[in-house]
Amino acid sequence: METETATRWLTEEEQCAWRTHLEVNRLLTYQLEKDLQPFGLTMNDYEILVNLSEAEDRRLRMSDLAAATLQSKSRLSHQITRMENADLVRRENCESDRRGLYAVLTEHGLETMQKVAPHHVASVRRHFIDLATPEGLSDLSKTLKPIAEHLRGHRGRP
Repeated sequence: METETATRWLTEEEQCAWRTHLEVNRLLTYQLEKDLQPFGLTMNDYEILVNLSEAEDRRLRMSDLAAATLQSKSRLSHQITRMENADLVRRENCESDRRGLYAVLTEHGLETMQKVAPHHVASVRRHFIDLATPEGLSDLSKTLKPIAEHLRGHRGRP
Protein backbone atom coordinates (compact mmCIF):
# COMPACT_ATOMS: atom_id res chain seq x y z
CA MET A 1 0.00 0.00 0.00
CA GLU A 2 1.38 3.40 -0.99
CA THR A 3 1.58 6.06 1.62
CA GLU A 4 0.51 9.48 0.55
CA THR A 5 3.05 12.19 1.27
CA ALA A 6 2.11 15.78 1.80
CA THR A 7 3.19 18.24 -0.86
CA ARG A 8 6.12 20.32 0.29
CA TRP A 9 5.03 23.70 -1.05
CA LEU A 10 7.69 26.26 -1.72
CA THR A 11 8.28 28.86 0.92
CA GLU A 12 8.06 32.49 -0.12
CA GLU A 13 11.87 32.67 -0.31
CA GLU A 14 12.07 29.42 -2.31
CA GLN A 15 9.32 30.60 -4.66
CA CYS A 16 11.16 33.89 -5.20
CA ALA A 17 14.45 32.09 -5.94
CA TRP A 18 12.74 29.66 -8.35
CA ARG A 19 10.83 32.34 -10.24
CA THR A 20 13.86 34.61 -10.43
CA HIS A 21 15.90 31.72 -11.85
CA LEU A 22 13.22 31.06 -14.50
CA GLU A 23 12.99 34.74 -15.43
CA VAL A 24 16.76 35.19 -15.67
CA ASN A 25 17.09 32.02 -17.73
CA ARG A 26 14.42 33.15 -20.21
CA LEU A 27 15.65 36.75 -20.44
CA LEU A 28 19.33 35.83 -20.74
CA THR A 29 18.65 33.20 -23.39
CA TYR A 30 16.50 35.70 -25.30
CA GLN A 31 19.23 38.37 -25.14
CA LEU A 32 22.08 36.03 -26.11
CA GLU A 33 19.96 34.73 -29.00
CA LYS A 34 19.24 38.31 -30.10
CA ASP A 35 22.95 39.14 -29.99
CA LEU A 36 23.74 36.16 -32.27
CA GLN A 37 21.13 37.13 -34.90
CA PRO A 38 23.40 39.56 -36.81
CA PHE A 39 25.67 36.58 -37.50
CA GLY A 40 22.79 34.44 -38.76
CA LEU A 41 23.13 32.03 -35.83
CA THR A 42 20.84 30.77 -33.11
CA MET A 43 21.91 29.66 -29.65
CA ASN A 44 21.47 26.05 -30.84
CA ASP A 45 23.77 26.72 -33.81
CA TYR A 46 26.36 28.30 -31.54
CA GLU A 47 26.20 25.44 -29.06
CA ILE A 48 26.78 22.94 -31.86
CA LEU A 49 29.69 24.98 -33.22
CA VAL A 50 31.24 25.13 -29.73
CA ASN A 51 30.88 21.39 -29.18
CA LEU A 52 32.40 20.58 -32.56
CA SER A 53 35.21 23.14 -32.23
CA GLU A 54 36.23 21.60 -28.89
CA ALA A 55 35.99 17.98 -30.09
CA GLU A 56 38.92 15.92 -31.32
CA ASP A 57 39.31 16.44 -35.08
CA ARG A 58 36.37 18.89 -34.80
CA ARG A 59 33.92 16.01 -35.21
CA LEU A 60 31.37 14.19 -33.07
CA ARG A 61 29.05 11.29 -33.68
CA MET A 62 25.56 12.62 -34.21
CA SER A 63 24.29 10.62 -31.23
CA ASP A 64 26.97 12.14 -28.98
CA LEU A 65 26.22 15.64 -30.26
CA ALA A 66 22.50 15.09 -29.63
CA ALA A 67 23.29 14.02 -26.05
CA ALA A 68 25.67 16.96 -25.51
CA THR A 69 23.11 19.49 -26.73
CA LEU A 70 20.07 17.78 -25.17
CA GLN A 71 18.33 17.51 -28.54
CA SER A 72 16.47 14.58 -29.98
CA LYS A 73 18.27 12.88 -32.86
CA SER A 74 15.48 13.99 -35.18
CA ARG A 75 15.65 17.63 -34.12
CA LEU A 76 19.45 17.61 -34.34
CA SER A 77 19.26 16.09 -37.83
CA HIS A 78 17.07 18.99 -39.01
CA GLN A 79 19.41 21.47 -37.33
CA ILE A 80 22.48 19.91 -38.95
CA THR A 81 20.77 19.98 -42.37
CA ARG A 82 20.20 23.71 -41.96
CA MET A 83 23.79 24.21 -40.83
CA GLU A 84 25.06 22.09 -43.76
CA ASN A 85 23.20 24.41 -46.13
CA ALA A 86 25.12 27.31 -44.58
CA ASP A 87 28.41 25.34 -44.95
CA LEU A 88 29.01 25.41 -41.20
CA VAL A 89 29.11 21.63 -40.77
CA ARG A 90 29.03 18.51 -42.89
CA ARG A 91 28.07 14.92 -42.23
CA GLU A 92 30.49 12.07 -42.72
CA ASN A 93 29.89 8.36 -42.53
CA CYS A 94 31.40 6.48 -39.63
CA GLU A 95 33.83 3.88 -40.97
CA SER A 96 33.52 1.60 -37.94
CA ASP A 97 29.70 1.67 -37.90
CA ARG A 98 27.87 1.93 -41.21
CA ARG A 99 24.76 3.26 -39.45
CA GLY A 100 26.70 5.97 -37.64
CA LEU A 101 27.25 9.53 -38.83
CA TYR A 102 29.60 12.25 -37.74
CA ALA A 103 28.89 15.96 -37.66
CA VAL A 104 32.10 17.71 -38.70
CA LEU A 105 32.93 21.39 -38.39
CA THR A 106 33.84 22.83 -41.80
CA GLU A 107 36.56 25.37 -42.35
CA HIS A 108 33.85 28.00 -42.85
CA GLY A 109 32.22 26.83 -39.61
CA LEU A 110 35.51 27.23 -37.75
CA GLU A 111 36.04 30.69 -39.24
CA THR A 112 32.47 31.63 -38.25
CA MET A 113 33.07 30.34 -34.72
CA GLN A 114 36.30 32.33 -34.44
CA LYS A 115 34.54 35.48 -35.70
CA VAL A 116 31.43 35.12 -33.50
CA ALA A 117 33.02 33.87 -30.25
CA PRO A 118 34.44 37.26 -29.14
CA HIS A 119 31.03 38.89 -29.67
CA HIS A 120 29.25 36.09 -27.80
CA VAL A 121 31.68 36.29 -24.88
CA ALA A 122 31.21 40.07 -24.76
CA SER A 123 27.45 39.51 -24.66
CA VAL A 124 27.78 36.96 -21.84
CA ARG A 125 29.95 39.43 -19.92
CA ARG A 126 27.63 42.38 -20.54
CA HIS A 127 24.42 40.57 -19.63
CA PHE A 128 25.63 38.17 -16.93
CA ILE A 129 29.23 38.07 -15.67
CA ASP A 130 29.82 41.81 -15.20
CA LEU A 131 26.50 42.22 -13.35
CA ALA A 132 27.61 39.94 -10.51
CA THR A 133 30.37 40.20 -7.97
CA PRO A 134 33.20 37.64 -7.99
CA GLU A 135 31.80 36.32 -4.68
CA GLY A 136 28.31 36.11 -6.17
CA LEU A 137 29.61 34.14 -9.17
CA SER A 138 31.48 31.80 -6.85
CA ASP A 139 28.35 31.27 -4.73
CA LEU A 140 26.28 30.72 -7.86
CA SER A 141 28.71 28.09 -9.14
CA LYS A 142 28.71 26.32 -5.77
CA THR A 143 24.91 26.34 -5.76
CA LEU A 144 24.41 25.22 -9.35
CA LYS A 145 27.11 22.53 -9.65
CA PRO A 146 25.35 19.92 -7.50
CA ILE A 147 22.05 20.66 -9.26
CA ALA A 148 23.71 20.17 -12.66
CA GLU A 149 25.33 16.91 -11.49
CA HIS A 150 21.97 15.68 -10.17
CA LEU A 151 20.21 16.52 -13.44
CA ARG A 152 22.96 14.96 -15.58
CA GLY A 153 22.40 11.76 -13.61
CA HIS A 154 18.69 11.82 -14.48
CA ARG A 155 18.97 12.43 -18.23
CA GLY A 156 16.86 10.00 -20.13
CA ARG A 157 14.99 8.88 -17.04
CA PRO A 158 11.38 9.76 -16.31
